[in-house]
Amino acid sequence: MKFLFIVQGEGRGHMTQAISMSQYLDKSGHDVVAVCIGKSSRRKIPEFVFSSFPCPVLTFDSPNFVTDQKGKEIRLFQTIIQNLAKATVYGKSLETIDQLVKKHQPDVILNFYDLLGGIYNLLYRPKSKFWVIGHQYLIGHQDFPFAKGQALQKLLFIWNTKLTALGAEKELALSLRPMEAPKRKKLKVLPPLLRKAIKSLHPTSGNYFLSYVVNPGYGEEIIAFAKAHPQIQIVAFWDKKDAPEIFSPTPNLTFHQVNDSLFLEKMAGCKGLLCTAGFESICEAFYLGKPVMVVPVKGQYEQACNALDTEISGAGMQYYQFDFLVFEKFIQSHQPTNQRASIWTDSFFKLFKDILPKEKKTERHQPSLLQA
Repeated sequence: MKFLFIVQGEGRGHMTQAISMSQYLDKSGHDVVAVCIGKSSRRKIPEFVFSSFPCPVLTFDSPNFVTDQKGKEIRLFQTIIQNLAKATVYGKSLETIDQLVKKHQPDVILNFYDLLGGIYNLLYRPKSKFWVIGHQYLIGHQDFPFAKGQALQKLLFIWNTKLTALGAEKELALSLRPMEAPKRKKLKVLPPLLRKAIKSLHPTSGNYFLSYVVNPGYGEEIIAFAKAHPQIQIVAFWDKKDAPEIFSPTPNLTFHQVNDSLFLEKMAGCKGLLCTAGFESICEAFYLGKPVMVVPVKGQYEQACNALDTEISGAGMQYYQFDFLVFEKFIQSHQPTNQRASIWTDSFFKLFKDILPKEKKTERHQPSLLQA
């Protein structure tokens, strides 16, 4: 079968999931014929993403969040206004996607939670099957733990998720833990889709904390903490556009630009992960048996739900700020067990294989790379 990916470029989670899926499909005799990644002026897509796919990789302008001046809190009203003003730009993005679909004629378009993916399927009605994948689709499960409060943010999160899945034949919902069979037929609950590299790691307990921030504004919070507590060793990752590859504002704190292999290496050796509440990082830490403290991005309801799920799953705790002393006390009283998490996660491809229709394999394509 031939697959075409549409991938949200916000954070790193959806992109690394797409890389993992590409590796599995290639190993299984299927083809990923093209990858379309949504981008914005707010973020730079890491170079490792482009080199990880054996097929054309194209970027396109896609809706993104607007944050406050400190780069921390999501501004919902400004986000809506700014994205509506770019309707013409996004229209060109839809045309770009359609050209690739017509060129490659995939059997399945797999959308990794990009808003334009669902809109494309609704407006252009491609002949390809349209599937979606991401932990956000768990909202369609009868036991999904919605965070309390934030009624408007909750409604917008639900709407956004539904827009990404307009007309989808299958909704593949990634979950930290096994759940009861969903009542909705199109919904399939699957384990986290982690990179194969993480399964070859041998975790040890080092003397440093690992941190990852999806919004660079939280970096100032970490720097302030490191200055006030020089005895705490911190290794942090961000994707701040104007920052050098390695930045050490204090002797006990080093920031790295997002790097897939280095991040996993530091994950394996840390004593715990303190991060914003992105699904992928939580899953990676849980798989390696590393305790987690998450700080949900303000104004991003999805992260509030992720933080709640982190506690329910036994992966760690949530807090309102980056406080490594609070986290250290938590680690001393609680260590997550990753045995059930690793068994569940390792079952992904067996469960996914059962979802794939049994179709004749198509002729393999020669790899190439197109970056725009």
